[in-house]
Amino acid sequence: MASVTFDHVSKRFSGGTLAVKDFSLDVKDTEFMVLVGPSGCGKSTCLRMLAGLEEISDGEIRIGDRVVNEVPPRDRDIAMVFQSYALYPHMTVFDNLAFGLRMRGTSREDIERRVNTAAGILELGPLLKRKPRQLSGGQRQRVALGRAIVREPQAFLLDEPLSNLDAKLRVQTRIELQKQHRALHATFIYVTHDQVEAMTMGDRIAVMRDGVLQQVAPPREIYDHPANMYVAGFIGSPTMNFIPVTIQGSKAKASGFEVELPTAPGVERAVLGVRPEAMTDNLRGAAAQSASTNGQGALDMKVEVTEILGADQFVYGIVGQDSAIARVDPQLKVDPGDRLRLLLDTRRLHLFDPASGEAIL
Repeated sequence: MASVTFDHVSKRFSGGTLAVKDFSLDVKDTEFMVLVGPSGCGKSTCLRMLAGLEEISDGEIRIGDRVVNEVPPRDRDIAMVFQSYALYPHMTVFDNLAFGLRMRGTSREDIERRVNTAAGILELGPLLKRKPRQLSGGQRQRVALGRAIVREPQAFLLDEPLSNLDAKLRVQTRIELQKQHRALHATFIYVTHDQVEAMTMGDRIAVMRDGVLQQVAPPREIYDHPANMYVAGFIGSPTMNFIPVTIQGSKAKASGFEVELPTAPGVERAVLGVRPEAMTDNLRGAAAQSASTNGQGALDMKVEVTEILGADQFVYGIVGQDSAIARVDPQLKVDPGDRLRLLLDTRRLHLFDPASGEAIL
């Protein structure tokens, strides 16, 4: 296996569209790296440039120590798994797995060894004589992954491979991919628009927007310390609350409440970022103690909508003049039109510059 490096890479399409702008990223050997962002942000273009399916306009791409800018795709020693399974319908699972190896002139003995090894890893042994029409969606996706595994590449590139699966199967296959990553000790670069997939699968996450890399960090760091409002709003479901505030010293004042900040940020206006779980009815322990009894860190919400998700309940409403989302006890009986007293976990507040969106606190 090998590391992968994007060194100030850009991609311009005909007509002048700049799809990827000065993209630099170091993917460690055996790391599971996730590129995440909305459609059109450039994440798949980065993957295709790495695979050699798109020419780069500027910069340098390295696989291990080798610069691959001019290396044909077939010689880059990588394997791709796409959103579409792209299996040969007239071939058995065994033949689908073996086809690429046969085209490369691999010996029969080596083909048998590689296919049986991949089938064992992916639990495809009982399915080797079946054809794709006899397989479920999850089984077909495992065959597509197996076709990459038999290549024994330096890196696996996965472009939204779970998008065609239903919700339950996506969860199962997501877990399966993490198991395979550990079993193979391989470098995985995974593209998705789904922030849940990114948070649950990646060793690190690279968040992209409009072709520009916004932040690279482990999932917990991305969630707890977003670099800007875009990352803060994209990662997390429901999204973070963004509330305009004025600042006096270390006190932030919104239209419906005020709160003491850990430090004085040195600005007069900002945007306060609050996760729904930090705006709740049932803070306990140190979190509850951080919300003072004289109103600091406390607020009133007029409830507009409630969502009960079994283990969670989210309420959407108005605090002062601002819209907000709070996570409350799922057993709490609350209806639209109710007034709800909430507490803020002041240890989990974020502050952003209203002009640039960059994190201040």
